[in-house]
Amino acid sequence: MTYALPPLNALRAFEAAARHLSFKLAAHELHVTPAAVGQQVKALEARLGVQLFERLHKQLVLTVAGQAYLPGVSEGFRHIAEATSQLKPAGAVLLQLGIHGGFDLRRLDLAAFRSTHAEIGLRVLHPAGLHELVEGKVDLLLARGLGHHPGYRCDRIDQGSGLGDWLVSPEGTADCPEIVSFRAWLRALPAENSIANRRPRLVGGRR
Repeated sequence: MTYALPPLNALRAFEAAARHLSFKLAAHELHVTPAAVGQQVKALEARLGVQLFERLHKQLVLTVAGQAYLPGVSEGFRHIAEATSQLKPAGAVLLQLGIHGGFDLRRLDLAAFRSTHAEIGLRVLHPAGLHELVEGKVDLLLARGLGHHPGYRCDRIDQGSGLGDWLVSPEGTADCPEIVSFRAWLRALPAENSIANRRPRLVGGRR
């Protein structure tokens, strides 16, 4: 059976905006701009041929069609989340790590991380970039760049200034135990792995 489904990103934007009745709050949750949420919702309305929101002055209100659509969309996301959680390794918290294409995976010794952190089911997407992090395809990202991304915590993992390698995670989840464990793992790697065994320089002075 083939399902006629709108784009997932548009559905996520609608569902978040409908819960918050705010493009701004939905954007904060999804780590995108309010304009991007508004564009996704507008595209979804065009595809469905119905108006989902009344855009009043400083107020967002669900139309009758939007009110009817929201429960099914929310329930669908709940089922997807539950099905995904069942794929996690037994007794483990799943951690999705994205790594930019130019990074040498041998620097991380991921096999050793997995053997010493049995409680974390580590999965790697390589190559990956900020797009995958924004889309929720990965939980944290080893990115190449300047490391300044509003709404994200950025920890530099190499020496020097200018372009470098950064561990990037959403501010809302940056202190989750599994992400803290991986950040500590990076800090503890020996210098011969080309990642200094010092604490990384943190954006904004945070540690």
